[in-house]
Amino acid sequence: MKLILASNNKGKLRELREMLSDMNIEVLSQSEAGLKLDVEETGSTFAENALLKAQAACSASGEAAVADDSGLMVDALGGEPGIYSARYGGGLSDAEKCEFLLKNLGSVKQRSAKFVSSIACVFPTGEIIRAEGECRGEINYASKGENGFGYDPVFYIRDLGRTMAELSAEEKNAISHRGNALREFKVKLKKYMEENK
Repeated sequence: MKLILASNNKGKLRELREMLSDMNIEVLSQSEAGLKLDVEETGSTFAENALLKAQAACSASGEAAVADDSGLMVDALGGEPGIYSARYGGGLSDAEKCEFLLKNLGSVKQRSAKFVSSIACVFPTGEIIRAEGECRGEINYASKGENGFGYDPVFYIRDLGRTMAELSAEEKNAISHRGNALREFKVKLKKYMEENK
């Protein structure tokens, strides 16, 4: 089975390939599948935006397509950056987005936050699989760590005493929002494949 990831994000592609490595599935990024999509994310939730991207990739390729929409929600900022996580602060680099977030939080003591991931998989038949995952933590006072991407350097996991960017890929996959959503997705995908042999 071929599965198109409606993204060119190398981190997301690697995580999806690792999660599905024991299944007979060829996972391609949209550029590897020859797609040049720039889907306007007009949804008001992560789930709506994931579905828009997966539907566009499925429609353009004629193959099953999966998309993840994910982001960071900070309680003290009323859930920001939320669905705007990737575009937070304008066209900033990951490091600049982290600095922008820290500046907006200032010296606020209540720094609880969560990463949220919503996955949608659309099949040419029109069938849809959805999965959700989250990871709770807090926003650190400074960036720490070299692993991961996005807001990982400022997302602190108290139980582990480290930021997401200080974890190994294995540790991150075990607890991350996308890891949790991918595990749920994998179970549902296996069931779908068994029912549609």
